[in-house]
Parts: sequence; structure tokens; C-alpha cells
Amino acid sequence: MTSVYILFQRLLPRFLLGRLVYRLSRIRTPWFKNALIRGFVRLYAVDVSEAERPVPEGYSSFNDFFTRRLLPGTRPMDPAPDCLCSPADGTVQQAGTIRDGRLIQAKGMHYTVAALLGDERAQSDYDGGNFLTVYLAPHDYHRVHAPAAGRLRRMLYVPGDRLAVNRRTAMAVPGLFAGNERLVCEFDTPDWTFSVVLVGALNVSSISTAWAGEVLPVEPRWPRRWLYSGQARVALDRGDYLGHFNLGSTVILLFPPGAVALAPELSPGRKLRVGERVGQLIE
Repeated sequence: MTSVYILFQRLLPRFLLGRLVYRLSRIRTPWFKNALIRGFVRLYAVDVSEAERPVPEGYSSFNDFFTRRLLPGTRPMDPAPDCLCSPADGTVQQAGTIRDGRLIQAKGMHYTVAALLGDERAQSDYDGGNFLTVYLAPHDYHRVHAPAAGRLRRMLYVPGDRLAVNRRTAMAVPGLFAGNERLVCEFDTPDWTFSVVLVGALNVSSISTAWAGEVLPVEPRWPRRWLYSGQARVALDRGDYLGHFNLGSTVILLFPPGAVALAPELSPGRKLRVGERVGQLIE
């Protein structure tokens, strides 16, 4: 049945569907957007008790609800100064060491740092380091936060497909994350550089960042690069809002060797919340 599921996705007009979702999710007609929000909440059992505004009346569109902020204090940061924090609410898909420039996608399946980042030169920077892949399900809070403090160095748009990124697809499609459309955000710390990769998926109509607003979709769909220096370098503290998916997807963190020690309990399937400790910064 998995092969049928993957074939069905491949037969879909995925980019046309993304544009349709983009338009529908931004309709502001009250009865329409309220019906969409209520139906979504029921279908995916979304916890609306943490939402900053009343649901659905407090939101101007379905996308406004989907990218909602939470009430202050609902996602406190771990107070330890050396804490590496979860960037998102979601589920651990994989976590571990980057060996020979490769990350684990699923059991028996790997992909390379170079393919993920769209940059062959980055392969050696992260070899021997650590990675964490977090899947954001439809019911999850969809804002992404900085896992550690850093200054934005560059951002890269890497064009690709828009297949689903759930566990079922990840176990069946080789190179899924390195093949999907994605946005790579690189940050400098005083000692090393780390990357936050926002991976697009089926029905993800765009990705927004705190410093550039809505970034995807990019037309024509060619690789693009933004370099930041001087006054343009955005500084984020740990836990600061980084960006959000306009409909759900996956976040991948990459760290060079000697930068962090991941928490041993980060096994596939573990649930995470923003601010939760997922590792330790190594001084």
C-alpha cells in the first residue's frame, strides 16, 4: 500500500496544488475561513487552548490560524545557558552523528549534507557533527524558533519537489529531504556555524522568515542565495522566532563536530515542544 501512496503523490499536480492551497488558505470571507478552521481543528484534534486569539473568530484566514502565535509562557525555554533547545513542536524522525557526510533519513536510507544544503563545500564543515530532524504534523504549532543564539550569515533557496515528508514517505522515497524544495538558513556563533533547514512538502504553499517575510514560492524556480553582512546581519537569541511554514513540514538542524552533544533520548518517534532541551552546547 505504501507504493500506491507514493505513486498517488507523484501523480498529483503538486505545484498547482500548492498554488491552490495558497489561495484558499488566504480567503478572508468569514463563513468560509471559519468553516475551514473548524473542520481542520476537528479533523486533526488541534489543541486551541494555547492559541493567542479566539478560534476561529480571531483569525482573518485559515493561514492566519495555521501560523498562529501561542499565549505567552506556553513554550518556556530551558533555563540552562548551555541548552540546545528544540526549534519546533513535532516528532523526532532521526537524530545522530553525520558520518562520511551522510545523514540518516530512515532505517537503511541516507542522504548527503551536500545534497541537502545544495553546496558541495559544506560537506566537510559538518562531517562528524550532529543532526536532528523534526517532523511537524498538521496539528502541531508551526512556528520555528532558534535552537541556539546566532547571527544570520546566509540564506539559500534550493528548488525541488513537494512530496509529503511524513514517516511513511520518508521510509519509502530515497533522498526525500534533499529532493524536496527547501530553505537553508546558516547562522554564525563565536565558535562555529550551524544550519536550520526548512523543508517544503505537499501542500506547503510557502515559507516565511523573521527577517525576509515570505520567501517561497520563488519564480522562476532556480537556486537563490542571500548573503548577510554588517547591519543586515540578523541576530537571534535562543528561542527567538525564526520562521514558519504556511502549512506543515520538517525542520533539520546541522551542527559541526565539537559544537553540541545531542540528548541520548532523541529516538525516532519522541515528541518535542519548542524550548525543550534536545542537547548541550559544548564550550
